[in-house]
Amino acid sequence: MVLYEFLLVGLLSMFSSVQGYGGGGGWVTARATFYGGGDASGTMGGACGYGNLYSQGYGTNTAALSTAMFNNGLSCGSCYEIKCVDDPKWCLPGSIVVTATNFCPPNNALPNDAGGWCNPPQHHFDLAQPVFQHIAQYRSGVVPVSYRRVPCKRRGGIRFTINGHSYFNLVLITNVGGAGDIQSVAIKGSRTGWQPMSRNWGQNWQSNNYLNGQSLSFKVTTSDGKTMVSNNAAPAGWSFGQTFSGAQFRV
Repeated sequence: MVLYEFLLVGLLSMFSSVQGYGGGGGWVTARATFYGGGDASGTMGGACGYGNLYSQGYGTNTAALSTAMFNNGLSCGSCYEIKCVDDPKWCLPGSIVVTATNFCPPNNALPNDAGGWCNPPQHHFDLAQPVFQHIAQYRSGVVPVSYRRVPCKRRGGIRFTINGHSYFNLVLITNVGGAGDIQSVAIKGSRTGWQPMSRNWGQNWQSNNYLNGQSLSFKVTTSDGKTMVSNNAAPAGWSFGQTFSGAQFRV
């Protein structure tokens, strides 16, 4: 009986998580500010490790998440629909969809409602300026918003950029569809079995095995529990610094 109840609770929890990501959950209250300048150049790089957000396909529809939402980097790649609410002076109609690409650090020297917007436990989006101006006027500075998780729609396959050196393979994983945020990764060389990778920082995942000269396959599991396998995504002649495209989650 105890085992049955444990399994039932686990299944209900998983179902709730999937519903929330898929847009079936309700809207959550938060605030939003903006950063990065009119061309969003100040949003490049960031705590998720994506580097140039234009070349990675994220563009200016991006956000830095507060501590309560960033989850130490595990939320990188997740997607949110956001709309400005309850402020007719500054809000504009419509909504936007953004990808989490950075971290908005807390400022404990300021109150939560007067500059310490990203302090725990607040839910806050520091948006790239161009996308912020789709839902609110520039002069507003900070606005109340409602948000919900939505599926990430991506063009092309999941991308794997292989950095590092022999015995230290650091793979940046980008352009992930579906839930968008990665829970676990495994790698397989053409002469090895599947080996789990550990998250180094952001969405950089590492393997300390010698994989030179082998074609590489990747198994990516996202926060909704779905797994996508990209067999032989990188050919045997791969080199450090190269990017390869694999399979993609369907939305």
